[in-house]
Amino acid sequence: MSGTITKVSGPLVVASGLADANVSDVVRVGSQRLIGEILQMKGDSASIQVYEETSGLGPGAAVETTGTPLSVELGPGLLTNIYDGIQRPLTEIRDATGDTIARGVEVPSLNRKKVWDFTASAKAGDTVRPGDVLGTVQETTAILHKIMVPPGVSGVVRSISGGKYTVDEAVAVVRDEKGNEHQVTMMQKWPVRVARPYKHKYMPNRPMNSGQRVIDTLFPIAKGGTAAVPGPFGSGKTVVQHQLAKWSDVDIVVYIGCGERGNEMTDVLMEFPELKDPRSGESLMQRTVLIANTSDMPVAAREASIYTGITIAEYFRDMGYDVAVLADSTSRWAEALREMSGRLEEMPGEEGYPAYLASRLAQYYERAGVVECLGTDSRQGSITAIGAVSPPGGDTSEPVSQSTMRIVKVFWGLDSSLAYARHFPAINWLTSYSLYVDTLKDWYDQKFPGFMDLRDKALAILQEEESLNEIVKLVGRDSLSAADQMTLETAKMLREDFLQQNAFMDEDAYSSYDKQFRLLRLILRYDELCRQAMDKGASLEELFVIPARERVGRAKMILPGQYEAEYDQIEQDMKSEIQKLSAGGEDR
Repeated sequence: MSGTITKVSGPLVVASGLADANVSDVVRVGSQRLIGEILQMKGDSASIQVYEETSGLGPGAAVETTGTPLSVELGPGLLTNIYDGIQRPLTEIRDATGDTIARGVEVPSLNRKKVWDFTASAKAGDTVRPGDVLGTVQETTAILHKIMVPPGVSGVVRSISGGKYTVDEAVAVVRDEKGNEHQVTMMQKWPVRVARPYKHKYMPNRPMNSGQRVIDTLFPIAKGGTAAVPGPFGSGKTVVQHQLAKWSDVDIVVYIGCGERGNEMTDVLMEFPELKDPRSGESLMQRTVLIANTSDMPVAAREASIYTGITIAEYFRDMGYDVAVLADSTSRWAEALREMSGRLEEMPGEEGYPAYLASRLAQYYERAGVVECLGTDSRQGSITAIGAVSPPGGDTSEPVSQSTMRIVKVFWGLDSSLAYARHFPAINWLTSYSLYVDTLKDWYDQKFPGFMDLRDKALAILQEEESLNEIVKLVGRDSLSAADQMTLETAKMLREDFLQQNAFMDEDAYSSYDKQFRLLRLILRYDELCRQAMDKGASLEELFVIPARERVGRAKMILPGQYEAEYDQIEQDMKSEIQKLSAGGEDR
């Protein structure tokens, strides 16, 4: 069915003669067949957001509807790939058109020519239902891709055979109860705005190890949880996202560069192929899908990129994998919503954002979670959704930050003052929080008894430091009691020797739970021993300059495999040195 353009306003195109079209249908606009999506229908008039540059379009040009919603192709070939916001493979587009993307280019999302080695696990005569695994493809050295029965298909496997296939060739035939036969290929299509089905959703109860001490120890996130990383320009949002993508103990990473600067996405493209996955030793790209819709790319496609990413994540979740979706940033996505809403002449909400901003954010974050997947094998998968927020001027009272904070359960608030002081990650321990602490406590208590007690004690010291600093500003540090001065020294150690972390040094970029636990215990043990020595008359000046104190400051740089014995030795030496000072204090 085709219509005619009556109005063009930037990425918004209005066309008449589309009475039989539906909202969310994908359309082709103009002679260049630009990709668009219908947002509104009024009679036979359709308001369309076009995902490509519309310069040169004018009234009278043809609009053709495809009759299908915006969908993604799911199958072998997703990993290691980089897509734009509507799942067009940028590498293949560059090969076809050069470094500048031509408008209206039509390239399939999954390579139709590449042959994959399919290993059948089901056999003829098996009864299958949606989600059952028919076979596998070793997509990368890190990930085994499971070929599943698509939703809506069930019955008896009439034929299936292993071998070499392209993604659009049938690997199995399933006959349903009505006698209809369904050709099952290795590729599925799924509309991006519809969540993929599952059996049951569970409360997240396992932490996601990010390797970042301030996150894993103070403000942990659960696998299947939601988190926001708000912060002003230059506070390190993108680096935090990169660290999470590099080190998180998930199976798959979907990184969405939504509206941020192109050079940041370039850093990802340059770094990730060279980085080694700490679990497999292979390139990090072997388990990564990148979606790039940077600030110099069409605004409307930002709105689609978030849904494209979460739908790809749901597909891998359905295989039983743990997936992390990193969106950088949802503020740019919200700005795209605001622009399209303004062009549609909708009633604006706060600061010009559409009234439905909060509900759209909720629809995105609600697709995270731990689920029991479809199928008979009762596998579980999870999606952890982490979104960066870029509030103008760092003002988290603006609508995107506030709407996000009402939805997510972890808030890692970045602080410009910490960033300017070169304290990274610049996550403010006074404003950040995690609502997963209680649900994760059993896991921590089982794996690392005493970890949560140390965490609570460290947070209390850091909060007390803030109060003491106000007194120091008025009357000076020397007027404080010895106990309060000890609190300030311990807080300084927590900040500099534990929370501060260098993403560009191999020794310090990643910390395991065990290393974090031992290092935190070492610092708080120093505090405990010093307070005992002070009670026996030891002087603060001597306690602060013992050799073991300096070794604690360098302890975080000790490599894995060496820190265990070294930390034990530091603790023994620390105890010995402080006991000598305690004895000297008693003599005095």
